[in-house]
Amino acid sequence: MSRVFLISGIVVLLDQATKATVLEVMYREQSIPILGDWLRFTFTENPGMAFGITIGPPGTVTILALIATGLVGAYIYQVRHDYAPYRWSLAFILGGALGNIIDRVFYGVLLDYGSLFTGRVVDFIHVSLWQGFIPRAVPFLGGSYLELFPIWNVADMSIVLGVVGVMLFHQTFHMRRHARRVQQRAATRPRALRHREAPGAVFSDLTQDLGAPPAVPPVLSSSKPRRGRPTPSAHSRPDTAAARSSAPEDR
Repeated sequence: MSRVFLISGIVVLLDQATKATVLEVMYREQSIPILGDWLRFTFTENPGMAFGITIGPPGTVTILALIATGLVGAYIYQVRHDYAPYRWSLAFILGGALGNIIDRVFYGVLLDYGSLFTGRVVDFIHVSLWQGFIPRAVPFLGGSYLELFPIWNVADMSIVLGVVGVMLFHQTFHMRRHARRVQQRAATRPRALRHREAPGAVFSDLTQDLGAPPAVPPVLSSSKPRRGRPTPSAHSRPDTAAARSSAPEDR
């Protein structure tokens, strides 16, 4: 969790530092070219959500953003022991959300244009993806001029980076989490069920519970000769040839 807090904290500090610089050195709607018309610094303020969408009375967007950020934080706590790259991606999302929430909650009061929860998000990173006339074959919009120019800030970029990371690492995250749950269920399963699945484990468990069997006394372990007719040795056998030769002389 410490690394998650570190990532989120760095994002918040960098976001607020860049916004404070823009508020100090630029005026609203000012645009400074950085890489021609493709990348510029343009100071704007967004009172709503993405693309300036607003819903409900003033402060509604801020309340929804607070709820969403709280859910992200709770989810990060829930997966705090899981796959690290996945948690770090969530940390980027959390840091970006907190950076924009500071604008929405406090900037109205700090900049003296509103009350709490009615602040506007400061955007300044102006990227012109495409600009030109729409072909006339396109219904309703054909022939009109269109410019796709999202204006972001550091917090927005951090959120996008975190979402990309979640998409890249979510499969590995879920696979590892499933494997860990299987191991936990196997560890907590009753011993009788484990014996059914692995009969050989019964003897190992009995050995662990009862200990090794006692040593056999030497007297009992020595083998006794079997009772019965002894087997004659080669030296004790009578010479059959000599017996046959002496038989006529006895007569």
